[in-house]
Amino acid sequence: MTVRHLEKLFNPGSVAVIGATNRKGAVGQLVMRNLLEGEFAGPIMPVNPGHKSIAGVLAYPDVASLPDAPDLAVICTPQATVPSLIAELGERGTRAAVVVTACPKFEKDAKGRTLAEAMIEAAKPFGLRILGPNCIGVLVPGAGLNASFAHLAAKQGKIAFLSQSGALCTAVLDWATAHGIGFSHFVSLGDCADVEFGDVIDYLGSVPGTNAILLYIESIRQRRNFMSAARAAARNKPVLVIKAGRMAEGAKAATSHTGALAGTDAVFDAAIRRAGMLRVYEVEELFEAAETIHRARPVTGERLAIVTNGGGIGVMAVDDLIEMGGRLAELSPATVAALDKVLPATWSKANPVDIIGDAPGERYSAAFDALFAADGVDAVLVMHAPTATASSLDAARAVIAAAGTRKTLLTNWVGEQAVAPARRMLNDAGIPTYGTPREAVRAFMHMVNYHRNQATLMETPPTAPIEFTPDTVAARQVVKAALKSGIPATMSEPEAKAVLQAYGIPVVATRIARTPDEAAEIAEGLGFPAAVKVLSPDVTHKTDVGGVH
Repeated sequence: MTVRHLEKLFNPGSVAVIGATNRKGAVGQLVMRNLLEGEFAGPIMPVNPGHKSIAGVLAYPDVASLPDAPDLAVICTPQATVPSLIAELGERGTRAAVVVTACPKFEKDAKGRTLAEAMIEAAKPFGLRILGPNCIGVLVPGAGLNASFAHLAAKQGKIAFLSQSGALCTAVLDWATAHGIGFSHFVSLGDCADVEFGDVIDYLGSVPGTNAILLYIESIRQRRNFMSAARAAARNKPVLVIKAGRMAEGAKAATSHTGALAGTDAVFDAAIRRAGMLRVYEVEELFEAAETIHRARPVTGERLAIVTNGGGIGVMAVDDLIEMGGRLAELSPATVAALDKVLPATWSKANPVDIIGDAPGERYSAAFDALFAADGVDAVLVMHAPTATASSLDAARAVIAAAGTRKTLLTNWVGEQAVAPARRMLNDAGIPTYGTPREAVRAFMHMVNYHRNQATLMETPPTAPIEFTPDTVAARQVVKAALKSGIPATMSEPEAKAVLQAYGIPVVATRIARTPDEAAEIAEGLGFPAAVKVLSPDVTHKTDVGGVH
């Protein structure tokens, strides 16, 4: 993992487009168009031996003819030309390249190298960094850089987005543009032959103009580097993740797409938590969570109080909260007594605090005062349904007046047309507001989970016992034997347990039986109850074939 020369990728002084063309719809034409329309301030140098000018810009026949070495080159030429072009660019002094060309993963040259391997070998002597291959490109709106063939330009903002999937990149760009969301950096990583997630996260972790880093991940090759970079960045700014391949079928598809193993989802999930990142499951959720964490006061605890002018929406919020693993605050007798003094006699006497449908702004304010003073409440969700007897705007004004509290405050104004002005008022005041009870509760749980993961990040793992000495010789022997067999790609259960035991990790006693009589004898020795499982290199999930009894 290194950020070496990534400044040339994200903030170049000049750009060359190798394979630029005037042919409408061609990748080289789209890249040139995007660079010019992005108003990139530095020189843009198209390279194509068949054109004297491209899009009105003087063209050059080859890399050797360029007047200066470009900081960044975008390569749009056929795959067989890529390694030699990388070598030429490196010789000239170029230190970063975007390779949009797709390189076959299994075809090899006379030296037994894939095109991607040949490309990396050509770049190595010069320290030239490569984004891609098989990527959309990179957009840095603040630098006027759109070195991509994306169908839209990104708006300027403070969110960085990184994705292995080009299709998801264009979809997210389309969605974000429609919702007015901008980016500091928008990066299509493609096949990650060189520049990986860890490299870019490490770079963005210290960039002042980036408030949050959002990731779409299918697979990670350099896992140690990724974790190191993610842990460092997550100390400075939120890092949010969508991980594809959660199910076995999806993981298989991700492997074929990127050429790297997707990994067990439970392991990835644990790593995300340990690194202080937040995992989400939908694109909209990714941006919602980033906005919530950025705008809302950080949670200091998990106990949520709900204030509502309608019992039904409050009940929906409670259902969602419990379903998502949240915690409803219990109101103490003192808090109930304080609320009794300021609310109608018909209020709910419990959490959710139903202050009745005709609640004016003053009643909301009185409920806030009692809940903000309660030691058993860490955050407050304010809900409002439009009625003919209460003003949505007055309720919003009460929330805005209370926003300086030290406790987290979120809002849910249910409905659409009647509450739109109140939502705008809350948004303008920087108060997170959501359209449905579920969205509001989900936002709160994003904050809770982020808080939990940040606490995990800061934990110092206990040291191993002084007398502990791992039996590395035994572990190596097991692994070597498993590798020597060639099949399967994973260790068997007894082999895996033997490795764990070698490192002092307790495991359930396991023996291998080759006959029914031997199984009965071993079970007698172990004691009952005992489990019997099939052991076969052809069976990964034993329960799928009835192999556990």
